[in-house]
Amino acid sequence: MELTLEAVALFALKLAHETDGGSPVLRDDPVMDGYEREVFGLLVRQRDLAVIQSKLAECVDQALEALGGADTVMGRELQRLASDVQNAAQLDELRGPLTNLKDYLNAIL
Repeated sequence: MELTLEAVALFALKLAHETDGGSPVLRDDPVMDGYEREVFGLLVRQRDLAVIQSKLAECVDQALEALGGADTVMGRELQRLASDVQNAAQLDELRGPLTNLKDYLNAIL
């Protein structure tokens, strides 16, 4: 699950911070500080769903802004998928919505 969490953060931050002709955002980029696989791994082991959801929300909010907000077609879909992640009540319920969010972010990159 840690890899998927890191991928969601990476894809969201790529949308927010990459520019045409600029250097790509990579896993070791400073913008990824706090969203690395190891950070998420610790949170998963601690079963700290609230902090995981908070970290993901921070990244998704930046991506949503880059897409023009929730009034755009892509923004509405991103918001819908992100709310599925936020509505997970237990860590085990996060897998499906998280994968859907990751796949969507990857597709719109």
